[in-house]
Amino acid sequence: MGSIHPTAIVEDGAVLGDGVQIGPYCVVGPEVELGHGVALESHVVVSGRTSIGANSRVYPFAAVGLPPQDLKYRGEPSRLEIGCNTIVREHVTLNPGTEGGGMVTRIGNNCLFMVGSHVAHDCLIGDHVILVNNATLAGHVQIDEWAIIGGLSAAHQFTWIGRHAMVGGMSGIENDVIPYGSVIGNRARLQGLNIVGLKRRNFSRETIHSLRNAYRLLFAQEGTMNERLADVAELFHDTEPVMEIVDFIRADSSRPICQPSLEHAA
Repeated sequence: MGSIHPTAIVEDGAVLGDGVQIGPYCVVGPEVELGHGVALESHVVVSGRTSIGANSRVYPFAAVGLPPQDLKYRGEPSRLEIGCNTIVREHVTLNPGTEGGGMVTRIGNNCLFMVGSHVAHDCLIGDHVILVNNATLAGHVQIDEWAIIGGLSAAHQFTWIGRHAMVGGMSGIENDVIPYGSVIGNRARLQGLNIVGLKRRNFSRETIHSLRNAYRLLFAQEGTMNERLADVAELFHDTEPVMEIVDFIRADSSRPICQPSLEHAA
């Protein structure tokens, strides 16, 4: 059985799943869909064409699905899609897409958005992503599964952050971050691999060893990046995480990748 506090406003047309809980002074718009077991704690606004997946929880003063902060937005019927088991903490803002970016902002399952974090229009967020307090994403940012964005960090529009990457706190990300990479700084520079995260997620010692060796080869001083990519692809063709980095670097992107500073080069 769900519950709606008498001070909450749920507009006609909203779709509520079984067991939805809507706390005091929440406002739910007419085109919102809340999956079963969703909980809005209090003073939450969910607006626009927004869907929130099952068993997600939204904390006070979060603003979800309101119009994007894009001057080109003209009220087009774009969407915000949030997966299951996602936690949205206080003062978080999550915006829908725009006509210029595919009309959707999509957030995966099991994500955590800590206090004051922001996801702008047309972002694509994978499963198990964490945005720490006051981390902000500009429009069109892609973050793949298991990445962590440190507190007070900011990602430039169109940047791409790969799987299992770690962005240190107070970093400015203006270039793409390779899968498994660890970056920090203003502007962010590659510091190595996210070894702590790999160990926590039970990557084998052999895989981590291969990633270390591949990283050293990729960012060595000798040869061009294309030559080093070819060497790494030949040597580690049967190591999936290494090939994921190779494919990431070779993929089309509007941004270059983060490079190591000299002290963190191979």
